[in-house]
Amino acid sequence: MRLFFDCRYTRTRVHDGISRYTASLVEAVAAAGERDGVEVTMLISDPEQLNLLPDLPHLQISSPTSALEPLVARQINPHRPHVVFSPMQTMGSVGRRYPLVLTLHDLIYYQHRTPPRNLPAPVRAGWRLYHLSYLPQRVVLNQADAVATVSETTRTLMAQHRLTRRPVEIISNAAQPVEQPRDPAEGAAQELVYMGSFMEYKNVEGLIRGINRLPGYTLHLCSPVEPGRRAELSALAERPAQLTFHDGIAEEDYRELLRRSAALVTLSRAEGFGLPVVEAMSHGTPVVLSDLPIFGEIAGSAASAGGSAARGAQLVGMDAPEAFAQAVRWLEDPQVFEASSQVARDRASDFSWEGSAQRLLELSRRLVVERS
Repeated sequence: MRLFFDCRYTRTRVHDGISRYTASLVEAVAAAGERDGVEVTMLISDPEQLNLLPDLPHLQISSPTSALEPLVARQINPHRPHVVFSPMQTMGSVGRRYPLVLTLHDLIYYQHRTPPRNLPAPVRAGWRLYHLSYLPQRVVLNQADAVATVSETTRTLMAQHRLTRRPVEIISNAAQPVEQPRDPAEGAAQELVYMGSFMEYKNVEGLIRGINRLPGYTLHLCSPVEPGRRAELSALAERPAQLTFHDGIAEEDYRELLRRSAALVTLSRAEGFGLPVVEAMSHGTPVVLSDLPIFGEIAGSAASAGGSAARGAQLVGMDAPEAFAQAVRWLEDPQVFEASSQVARDRASDFSWEGSAQRLLELSRRLVVERS
């Protein structure tokens, strides 16, 4: 089976969520499929994307944001893939001669319509128009043969809004394998980690209001940030020195930061999954999260395991800075931190790229059989 994997949303320097999902899943699919004779080819639009992708065969085609995208199948058809998988829902499908799987991660932009600032102006305008109604989404998803999503929360929302008649498979996020988790007996530094974008719905402002109630703590903001947005956020801090903007962080430095910090934190108002949450827990780092349904799904038993003695995940109100600060202070007890770290690791083990890869391969084989 020849499986083409759309990797054109992979970043070139530092992963964002979609980029990390793409790179991790394509690597796991290639490893799992090798035993069964599955040939994986990555579709890229910029050779620099190979910096963050595994060493696999690749084919360069047009950018997913170009005017050629609706007819991208013309570039793919001559290579005769058996299945094409895209980790996004926007891949063009006109004239395709292969089964197509599209991925819808979340419905965030129906409630928060401001598009990512790094997109070209025409794409941003189209983005806003696209999310004014569910109809365009239905049309796009129903042109695929199957649809993937990353959580039961999103699959339920898709059903509620009748977004597709196609079968929906959960192909979730996961963390990279951690050979040696942190030793929780060593305790934690008074440091907190935020890994995510700085879009308005991410509510980084809520984290800063929380850190204002935690003198002595440092909040590490790891992702690239525009200068204007950085200035806006810095102005909210009562003690600006508590904020450390990394403006992009190397993988090794990120792992080291997770392994010494008290918690990974996010008070997002909407989320499709939250890969950094699982990454942190896999290292044995507890998490403090906004009380969204998706975070409740990811946290699972880690949010309640062991009663008051151990919670690898704590859910707090997204506009409750004192509750956020209390959740962080609760982890200052060495026994509580040690127990919470173990609970977090146990929960993270429920997610694996290998499992997601197997589900994608099984779905692809079904589509090939149905097409034959």
